[in-house]
Amino acid sequence: MSDLETNAPEKIGRRKFLTASAATAAGAAIAPGVLLHTVAEAKPAGQAVSSKNRWGMLIDTNKCSKGCNACVSACNEENGLEKSDHPNSNEIDAQWIRKVELKDKSTGHSVSLPLMCQHCEHPPCVDVCPTGASMKREDGIVLVDKHICIGCRYCMMACPYKARSFVHEELFNQKDHAPRGKGTVESCTMCVHRVDEGESPACVEACNADGHKAMYFGDLKDENSEISQQLRKYPSTQIRADLGLNTGVRYRGI
Repeated sequence: MSDLETNAPEKIGRRKFLTASAATAAGAAIAPGVLLHTVAEAKPAGQAVSSKNRWGMLIDTNKCSKGCNACVSACNEENGLEKSDHPNSNEIDAQWIRKVELKDKSTGHSVSLPLMCQHCEHPPCVDVCPTGASMKREDGIVLVDKHICIGCRYCMMACPYKARSFVHEELFNQKDHAPRGKGTVESCTMCVHRVDEGESPACVEACNADGHKAMYFGDLKDENSEISQQLRKYPSTQIRADLGLNTGVRYRGI
């Protein structure tokens, strides 16, 4: 588990700036004619985000059914990613999590797995962002501050997992806890609004409720957490481990 340790110093100055920007920009326009409903609090008052935690996921592809999309549906519903029913809006299906199939060409063996933002310890999206909109919290969750995202899409090009998407159309019926906006980039937030309230991400909850139990969520730095015990007991891997990003999402069975 040593690869889950972090020695990289956090960019405290940037974090303070983003916190102040988010507090003053609530309801401010992020694109002509587009307003965010609210700025979701990163943490309830009095409960600071801490580097003592690192939130992560473990996905067991042996238990992930090829025909199951429970995690995708739960994410879409939780974050308001359903297609717009506005008559003047093109239907572009945004997905923060998607199911992909990996196939061994030599044997024909294939596995199905959900793919989303990997919440890297060293996220390339943060490195290339010119405004600081792409950011990593001290607990490892990678987010996009929509109020200072200029839509340059450098982060989309830098992400090796193609986990980010661009909002082309005006949005309606947004969720207050998941503000979105035309002209900005977005990706999986690991359901930060749920995590900050002590709950699991919607995809993990849905997978367990559906009976597959292929997804684990927890604190990678807590050796007593279920996810840490699973990682210690059974082998797992990172997608594109060769990049040295130390992802917060691990996979078993690939």
